[in-house]
Amino acid sequence: MEKMKNEVTEATDFSADAEPEENFEDMLNRTMVKPVRLEPGQKITARVIEMTGEWVFIDVGGKSEGCISISEFTDEDGNIEIKKGDSVDAHFLSSERNEMLFTTRLTVSAAGTAHLEEAYYNRIPVEGLVEKEIKGGFEVRVAGNIRAFCPYSQMGLQRIADSEQHIGKHLTFMITEYGSKGRNIVLSHRAILEEERRKLKDALRETLSEGMTVGGEITSIRKFGAFVDIGGVEGLIPASEISWGRVEDIGSIVSVGQQVEVAIIKLDWENDRFSFSLKDMLPDPWTDIDLKYPEGAVCKGDVARLVKFGAFVTLEPGIDGLVHISELGKGKRINHPREVLEENQTLEVKIVSVDKAAKRISLALASDDGDSVQGDDYRKHMAGGGKPLSGSLGTLGDILREKLNKK
Repeated sequence: MEKMKNEVTEATDFSADAEPEENFEDMLNRTMVKPVRLEPGQKITARVIEMTGEWVFIDVGGKSEGCISISEFTDEDGNIEIKKGDSVDAHFLSSERNEMLFTTRLTVSAAGTAHLEEAYYNRIPVEGLVEKEIKGGFEVRVAGNIRAFCPYSQMGLQRIADSEQHIGKHLTFMITEYGSKGRNIVLSHRAILEEERRKLKDALRETLSEGMTVGGEITSIRKFGAFVDIGGVEGLIPASEISWGRVEDIGSIVSVGQQVEVAIIKLDWENDRFSFSLKDMLPDPWTDIDLKYPEGAVCKGDVARLVKFGAFVTLEPGIDGLVHISELGKGKRINHPREVLEENQTLEVKIVSVDKAAKRISLALASDDGDSVQGDDYRKHMAGGGKPLSGSLGTLGDILREKLNKK
């Protein structure tokens, strides 16, 4: 007995340099890890730990492994789109012979038939084959030989222009209705696309900022602008941001499906409103305005707009100048520029003054003999650095009153 005590004492006598041994309770807790328990349909994120010719094995925690058919990660050309170490989102289906079966989506094979109802209640994506177009939408075959219905409105994010493009394709759907014990199934491919866009949007929110340049695709054209999709976020290019010049027909500049580079003007994540600019990607025509249009130079332009106080003349896209109404009467008083001019008329004009900061150019008719006292007063006012006094560009009365007040 004394000998046994000495052996126990020696076995438990630790020196200062020795590492303490792990006690039995810690060893037991470490080795007896509780198995993971999942409910059918439960979604998890797991890491790929091994791959074979038929299965992808994932680590689901608690020393438990799951398996997913490798066909779910194989594209139409037979390429495997996943590798060891990648993370995947998967839904638990069942446990058979101590193997946990998962899926990223239920396939069209008969093996998925028993799980369609679970897919409906647990929002598990379902793969389907679009077989034909029927009244109101498409007939889709899922889980072997079960027929389901997808309405036109649920086939994509945009209105379907060519329904034939979907026939014969394998697409992923969400079951939105499951009735009559599986005899009445309604699908939505749009729900899948919206979920993908939501994920992309969340990722973009972390990286995008106003002023950045991004690539996108024109999705639709309206009178007020063009919508562009930058890969998860769709926003508007207002008509005023399409070009530096005045745009009469947006469709003459961009087309649906066109790839464009745009600058981000505004990001309103809370209200899902996003604005972009196409013209900011083009050279600013005002950059070298002093060199292109020096004061006194004579050039040609087209009448763009006639307003009460004068005529706007386009010298080049994005560069408009104003011929004040006092310059148009040739010494005679007129009430509106339309009395002597019409839109789209070509004029020969002279540069009176250029305000680069305000992006304003004052013009005079090059053929004017200069005898108009009113026109001469206006030219002196603008050339001397005068600013419009009334309304957006001033009137002749304002200029005369200013002169009287100075006397």
